[in-house]
Amino acid sequence: MRCDKAMGLRNLPSKTWNVNLGWVLAADLAADLDAWTRLLGLHDDPELARAEPQTLRYCLRHLPGKLVTHARRRILKISNTWPWKTAFLTCWQRLCALPTPT
Repeated sequence: MRCDKAMGLRNLPSKTWNVNLGWVLAADLAADLDAWTRLLGLHDDPELARAEPQTLRYCLRHLPGKLVTHARRRILKISNTWPWKTAFLTCWQRLCALPTPT
């Protein structure tokens, strides 16, 4: 419940049922994506494997990088001084290597 509140359930209740339903679905989807990212991509990092959503937002999702285009390809340039660069790249490579669901 703590993670769901961090993902958006603090904005409840609203006056209409449809708005509440949308917020609950979006918060649950965000919590599931957060949990699967930690489980599949960050399982060997002791600091980030059990991190709270706010910590993951600070460490991985607020990425100090620059997206550039070269030869019709997009390249993400990440600062070398960022302390979670290797954790982000490892997580990204693991998640991209997962097989396509059928």
